[in-house]
Amino acid sequence: MLVNTNWSTHWQSDAYFESHSFLTEEAARYLVSKGVVLVGIDSHNVDDTRKNSRPVHSILLQHEILIDEHLCCLDELPDEGFYFHAVPPKVQDMGTFPVRAYAELR
Repeated sequence: MLVNTNWSTHWQSDAYFESHSFLTEEAARYLVSKGVVLVGIDSHNVDDTRKNSRPVHSILLQHEILIDEHLCCLDELPDEGFYFHAVPPKVQDMGTFPVRAYAELR
């Protein structure tokens, strides 16, 4: 599931990190119930970083759902008819790392 909020338009500005778009705990539970395997967002974080809790990360990761943040150009993708790839570098023992994210149109 890719979430297009158009927040990536704020990339490379201070606004990108302030009051960014995020998912709610309820949205995370809904995505779990729908059996998603990956959640990508074009924002700084899937959680509200103004708080000291990370309920969306906790819920998704508890269900082994991958999280991709800082995506861009999601508004250029069709509603369907593409494959999304998030290719990580070969690393071990890291909790967070960059990926090469791209879409392949069918």
